[in-house]
Amino acid sequence: MTTEDSSTPFIRNLRAASGGLLLTVLTLLFGQGLGVAFGLNEDALKSRIKTDAAAVRETAYRGDDAAMKAVTDKSWAYLQRAHLHAGSMGTTALGLIILVCLLGVSRQVAMALSLALGGGGLGYSIYWLWAGFRAPGLGSTGAAKESLAWLAMPSSGIFVLATVAVLGVLVGSLLGRRDPR
Repeated sequence: MTTEDSSTPFIRNLRAASGGLLLTVLTLLFGQGLGVAFGLNEDALKSRIKTDAAAVRETAYRGDDAAMKAVTDKSWAYLQRAHLHAGSMGTTALGLIILVCLLGVSRQVAMALSLALGGGGLGYSIYWLWAGFRAPGLGSTGAAKESLAWLAMPSSGIFVLATVAVLGVLVGSLLGRRDPR
């Protein structure tokens, strides 16, 4: 009997979920890295956003400084949103992946759900950062978000669907286990 065969279902599922766990830890590190970058370079990041907007002041903003300020302010909020989403979605994904592994689902289900949670959280966090940096040059946060819908929609959608699937697995597990007393 190999070590793999003698391990518990939790350990087998944890191994199957390792790809999603890796993405989840990368999501957490992404969020923490943004926090460090904000703490060390907030002024430089804000300056970059303003410089990008100033480069297209006449074309994208038609010389409207108020519109340019609104976009740069919201762009900074998007960068912060990337940090917050990475922390919350990474933490949520980690907890849900461990829960799935503890519930003793098949290795394939553990792998699929972990990849969806880890990949979805990382993708959606990257989306907010990217939108924050794209918006000033495009002259619109709406245009930035629309240009990145190809990333936002699937990553957020897969994360939510995986979360609903975990709920289904949990409910199925709770209803399937009867106390013999």
